[in-house]
Amino acid sequence: MISKNKIVPPASLESPGLKKKWNIEDSENLYRIKGWGEPYFSINAAGNITVSPKGERGGSLDLWELVEALKQRNIGLPLLIRFSDILSDRIERLNAAFARAIARYNYPNVYRGVYPIKCNQHRHIVESLVKYGKPYQFGLEAGSKAELMIALAELEPNSSESLLICNGYKDLEYIRTALLARKLGHNTIIVIEQLEEVAMCIEISKDLEIKPVLGIRAKLCTKGMGRWGSSTGDRAKFGLTIPEILKATQQLSAAGLLDCLQLLHYHIGSQIAAINVIKDAIREASMIYVELANIGGNMQYLDVGGGLAVDYDGSKTNFYASKNYNMQNYANDIVAEIKESCEQAQIKAPILVSESGRAIGAHHSVLIFDVLNIGEVDTSLPDPASSEDHLIIRNLWETYENITVENYQEAYHDAMQFKEESISLFNFGYLGLAQRAKAERIYWACCGKILEIIRQQEYVPDDLEDLEKNMASIYYVNLSVFQSAPDAWAIDQLFPILPIHRLNQEPTNRGILADLTCDSDGKIEQFIDLRDVKSVLELHPLEQSGSLEKKNYYLGMFLVGAYQEIMGNLHNLFGDTNVVHIEIQPNGYQIQYLVRGDTVTEVLGYVQYKAEDLLEKIRQQTEKAMQQKNMSLKECQLLLNDYEKNLASYTYLA
Repeated sequence: MISKNKIVPPASLESPGLKKKWNIEDSENLYRIKGWGEPYFSINAAGNITVSPKGERGGSLDLWELVEALKQRNIGLPLLIRFSDILSDRIERLNAAFARAIARYNYPNVYRGVYPIKCNQHRHIVESLVKYGKPYQFGLEAGSKAELMIALAELEPNSSESLLICNGYKDLEYIRTALLARKLGHNTIIVIEQLEEVAMCIEISKDLEIKPVLGIRAKLCTKGMGRWGSSTGDRAKFGLTIPEILKATQQLSAAGLLDCLQLLHYHIGSQIAAINVIKDAIREASMIYVELANIGGNMQYLDVGGGLAVDYDGSKTNFYASKNYNMQNYANDIVAEIKESCEQAQIKAPILVSESGRAIGAHHSVLIFDVLNIGEVDTSLPDPASSEDHLIIRNLWETYENITVENYQEAYHDAMQFKEESISLFNFGYLGLAQRAKAERIYWACCGKILEIIRQQEYVPDDLEDLEKNMASIYYVNLSVFQSAPDAWAIDQLFPILPIHRLNQEPTNRGILADLTCDSDGKIEQFIDLRDVKSVLELHPLEQSGSLEKKNYYLGMFLVGAYQEIMGNLHNLFGDTNVVHIEIQPNGYQIQYLVRGDTVTEVLGYVQYKAEDLLEKIRQQTEKAMQQKNMSLKECQLLLNDYEKNLASYTYLA
């Protein structure tokens, strides 16, 4: 990766004397949309983002026009748009990749993928995935008792070879339910995560007289990478070590159930950016699989878990927010390695299983939110310094006037020193408020002038690399980061963020995003870039639609379909956003489902408040205020009406 203090200026800044008009190709390069967005997202001639949910095989929608149409249906922002056809396309592409790999290497078995429900448990998504996965015998993976309840109800028993993989910690009820489900016709496989689960499976299977199909999750020595790299190895949270695996097989053998052991499972972490890590893991797992078959296990399946990454920054590298391989590379390496290991050991090749939830779900959801206001650093000049001004102000003014390409670094440090001295003089009473304000305005004007020079340079000195961020505008957005992008806050996950319109115009501002919550962490100040993570995002100034009103400016956060919705929290009681499910039709699109976001009443209920009780308390307060002649009847009714209206309203701003 190239150092982040190398700046490549936008096309319009490369040659000041030959400034060319901004076009959509410039926006494509700036926001890297071809890197992370293909084949689903692009920019049309009008400068708007388009969505092609079926990739190159179907129609497209203008995202800005779609948002405007949804607003006319009284569906307010922020708004999560789910494109169901993308889910279908992702399942098809994943199965096609494994089908090509199986044909290429003459692999003597099949692929049976499963969707891990934990990635996004919302009903309409799971139902869509079951429907779209049916032609491929695509199954589900449950990691908890609640997810098992979903999977049993949504998968059709006796209809296909779809698997129901039962992962996670288990109690007696979990195991009993999974076993009894086999009587319904479900192909449930109970994966042993802890050694104690072996005894429970043996006991319950004898009580019910139902032979289980069991798997073992192995703790591989192969290390993952990135945020989830510690999910493998001896200190991993889940799975059995090699000695524990041997002990489990001995217990099963003693109970006469070793033939029930049919699956080996492993997981080296989510978002594996480097293909060599995937290769190392499958090589180790293949040998464990072979050894389990050799000691008498009735091995039928090898589950490679999750890890198939999403290229969030479009760089196609082993950076944690990217990946240096594609879906076909992934399938090829898994198929080739397993085939080779099984052929050498002369055992039957297994049915291949993967739990690629992120790669299936991430692309299909886009979060749209509007900008409410902008806080900008004022770099306009005050009146020139005069002989009546304090010496420190005259020095600052002289510094400003003499800034050049040759001395901008020295001038920056001079301006900083003079500003700090002005604050000291103010604190000791030698400088008045107006004089301090003038000093600060000249200082920021110096910074603005220096920043313009910096943007023309190929390299920025280390002591100036934070100036762009310090001068950035704050775009206040109608959003809760904690509710809709918790990974951006909690683990510094990067998501592509960009305007969904005006992309045929040059974004002349640099900004960070601040959400609605009263929390200093409620902001986004890391953005995707080809060379590294950048601290500001190129954005447009707000346009005026009237003397007081500003035109709508919409931003989109893309690739948020995995984990973000279900992990969101209620910081400041901002609830779930409005959600629409869009399906492409021959003549346009259809709204499959509309799920209204939380009202104030609903989020108050989550924290044990009853809206009617609160309203009654306010009514009693207004009665008392009228008796004390502090409020009129009209004022009381206005307050009560507004209070009741707010209780029924969306938690976000209108």
